[in-house]
Amino acid sequence: MLAAFLLPRILERFADRPVMLAGAGLMLAGVAATGLAGGLPALMALWAIIGFGFALTQTPIGRILNRSARPEDRPAVFAAQFALSHAAWLVTYPLAGWAGASMDLPAAALLLAAVGALALVAVMRLWPAFDPEKVAHDHLDLPADHPVLAEHADEAHQHAVVIDAFHRQWPRRVA
Repeated sequence: MLAAFLLPRILERFADRPVMLAGAGLMLAGVAATGLAGGLPALMALWAIIGFGFALTQTPIGRILNRSARPEDRPAVFAAQFALSHAAWLVTYPLAGWAGASMDLPAAALLLAAVGALALVAVMRLWPAFDPEKVAHDHLDLPADHPVLAEHADEAHQHAVVIDAFHRQWPRRVA
C-alpha cells in the first residue's frame, strides 16, 4: 500500500523504466536475503520489501500498455500481458515448490532470485534505456502523399508509436 500511495509522486519525477527496474532489484534483493532472516520479524520486513519492489515493478505496466496501443487494441494488449505474466508464473510456481521441497529454503530462495536476476538482465537488454514517447522515423514503404505522412507534412514524421498496420515493427529512429 505504501508503494501505491508513493508511486504517483515517484512517477512524476522518474520515468517508468528506472522505477520498474529499481523495484525489480529491490524485490530480488529481498528474495535473495530470505535465507539470512533470523526469525519472523526479519521475514516480515523482507516480505514488506519484496512487496514494495513488486508494486514498483507491476503498477506502471498499465501506463506502458496504454502508451503502446491504440484504444481499440488495448483489451487485446492487456489480455496478452496478463497471459504472459501468468505464463511466467506457470514456470516459477512449480519451480518454487520443487526447490522448497528438494533444497533447504535459503538455497531455494537463491535459486528463485537467480531466475529473477536472469529475467531482469533480459529486460535491461530488451527494453531500451532511451525510450521516448515520440519517435522520429520514416516510412520508406509509403508514398509521399499518404495520409499517415500528411499529418506531419511541415515537420519531421514524429509521433507516439504503436504497433499497427503502418508500424508492423518498432521503427528505427531517423536523425
